Amino acid sequence: MNPSLPNQAPAAGAPPGPDPAIWFKEEVHVHDGQLKSYLKGAFPSVRDVEDVVQESYLRIWKRQALRPVDSTKSFLFTIARNLAINFLRREKGSPIAFEGDLTSLSVLDDGAHVAERLSDREKIELLGVALAALPPKRRAILFLHKFEGLPQAEVAGKFGITPKAVERHVAKALQSCTEFLRRKGHEFF
Repeated sequence: MNPSLPNQAPAAGAPPGPDPAIWFKEEVHVHDGQLKSYLKGAFPSVRDVEDVVQESYLRIWKRQALRPVDSTKSFLFTIARNLAINFLRREKGSPIAFEGDLTSLSVLDDGAHVAERLSDREKIELLGVALAALPPKRRAILFLHKFEGLPQAEVAGKFGITPKAVERHVAKALQSCTEFLRRKGHEFF
């Protein structure tokens, strides 16, 4: 705002009194240097002190138009301080930095839905409980044949039983696990 406004009739919203331009020049703009120094020292993070000063001038002008300001300097510095604080809050509250083309970013989760993943985790935990409930020999035969991938004949040799007995142990183990999971409300096999 230019402090040397020509003497003219007050515009709508201009401060009351004999000459608003004189009021502004003598009461407000005389503090320009001090105000800028204060803002630069107290709020070094504020990048554009000039904008804060100009907005402060506008706000004190509008306030004077409504009701005379008692202590112009104090009111001006208070306005500027509040504007600087608001600026810093906006900067702090929005730590988003633009990093280029956002259309290349994938924002959809292509994986399983959270509820499905939770359900799968629960099923795995329940299967662990079901396996732990098996008799030790049956559990070991099931692990070696189904999880380790050993052929029935090799598992049979480790336990001194026939391959047909390995097949029966595996079938009974799977049946026990299936029944356990059904009782818990899950289908697995």
